[in-house]
Amino acid sequence: MPITEPQWSKTIQTPRLSLRVVDEETLPLVFTSLSEQDQRIYLGATSNEAYARERLRYEKGCTTFNKSFVSFYIVEKERGDVIGWQGYHTWYLEHRRAEIGYLLFEDKYMNRGYLSEAMPEMLDYGFHKMDLHRVEAFVEPGNGASLRLMNKFGFVNEGHLRQHYIKNNVIEDSLVFSLLRSEYNKP
Repeated sequence: MPITEPQWSKTIQTPRLSLRVVDEETLPLVFTSLSEQDQRIYLGATSNEAYARERLRYEKGCTTFNKSFVSFYIVEKERGDVIGWQGYHTWYLEHRRAEIGYLLFEDKYMNRGYLSEAMPEMLDYGFHKMDLHRVEAFVEPGNGASLRLMNKFGFVNEGHLRQHYIKNNVIEDSLVFSLLRSEYNKP
């Protein structure tokens, strides 16, 4: 069940989506002004594990030395459900670069163009509100949907990192992509 957007909530609208901006200003408000039930709904944390991750991020602080984040919780306007997130999870303030990530919570939301619809707004926010010079993405070589997303938005493949990260206790490679502010043309 959706909640009424709090007055302090920052949102970006697309035709089918509302993107809730959660940053160092809004995350404390989520945990201090909403009930636990409304916190879970606002963040789309349907499991106890997902809620615990969000709570830990808040408790550890949004910003560490020279790093921060901005998340965009993807809300399907028609039903008001949080269906996933996109965001900058590693933002190097001094270097004006950040790494992006994205996730749709359930398979039923995939292949419907939601990430493609949200991506221009996220990139525009990064280059113009966060003053980024460079956006980076690390993609699993077999992830065809992410590879198509990188291509669609003009990201440049810069290389292959061997055994770069661990996913489900398996060490996997990453393809490195980047997009510079000077290369970005919002569709």
